[in-house]
Amino acid sequence: MKNTALTHVHESLGAKMLPFAGYNMPILYEGVNAEHETVRNSVGVFDVSHMGEFFLSGPNALALIQKVTSNDASVLTVGRAQYSCLPNTDGGIVDDLIVYKMGEEKYLLVVNASNIDKDWDWISAHNDLGVDMENASEDYSLLAIQGPKAVEAMQSLSSIDLSEIAYYHFEVGDFAGFDNVIISATGYTGSGGFEIYCKNDQVEIIWNKVFEAGAAFGIKPIGLAARDTLRLEMGFCLYGNDINDTTSPLEAGLGWITKFTKDFTNADNLKKQKEAGVTKKLVAFELIERGVPRHDYEIVDASGNVIGIVTSGTMSPSMNKGIGLGYVSTENSAVDSDIFIRIRKNDVAAKVVKLPFYKK
Repeated sequence: MKNTALTHVHESLGAKMLPFAGYNMPILYEGVNAEHETVRNSVGVFDVSHMGEFFLSGPNALALIQKVTSNDASVLTVGRAQYSCLPNTDGGIVDDLIVYKMGEEKYLLVVNASNIDKDWDWISAHNDLGVDMENASEDYSLLAIQGPKAVEAMQSLSSIDLSEIAYYHFEVGDFAGFDNVIISATGYTGSGGFEIYCKNDQVEIIWNKVFEAGAAFGIKPIGLAARDTLRLEMGFCLYGNDINDTTSPLEAGLGWITKFTKDFTNADNLKKQKEAGVTKKLVAFELIERGVPRHDYEIVDASGNVIGIVTSGTMSPSMNKGIGLGYVSTENSAVDSDIFIRIRKNDVAAKVVKLPFYKK
């Protein structure tokens, strides 16, 4: 099992450590609800250094990205990032990822930790364009500094005006005494903030300076358990749960990152699926009665017929009710549809709702 450059720091802070995507990661510090509320109301820091980073460069870098991703990366300008996915040839998704335009011929792809090798092999297999590819995953650390007070708390660490970095934009510059740090206004929580990409030998110093700067704002370390409840309240997909090798981006509600204005892997088949209409859809639901939905619980109709499956579920810390995502047959997918979640043989009433669950 791999460690991040901060594993010893998390252990010294008393974090509950568990294996995640092949890494020894902090899952909890003081408790999911308390950590969740810290991010919603002030500022918290996640070590997400297990994520993968690939640099693609050269005159054909964009052409390769256009070929393997579903979104249209040609619209990116330097300093902008884009959410996208890697479609496979069977109608499913290899992975979801973020594409950063670092320069006119240089891009950064940030991929999920559990898929680093799979994604690298997939993109490499399609690289018949002579694109220079570098897997820098072992060299980079990543801190997600998230919450409504993140900008104010971190401003003293950089000469860059952090409030001017728009959502899904980034700057490369000075942060916590180091140059060439990527400061990205992205995240997985829906509460604002930044993701900081730096080298492994810099991250502990940066971590310490981040906590010094944020002390007056109640900054705290946050584990991956709260990261999951935060992203679920926003309805953000988690690879391996809500999307995988067998779910199409159209079924998953990711038609907005599936652009048929260009050619990409399996585009023809996905276009046919769009025209014909999908037979199942990923929906968001709230429980009307008390209960906690969990991954793989059955979704049924009023007659008890199985119409789908829960892919993600939790008791929402912000709303104090059971919420979840799941695939259901298309005829049961409309907002306000009445559905039931089968929890330990009991069919608990729920309703299909619009995302996000959590509204600021």
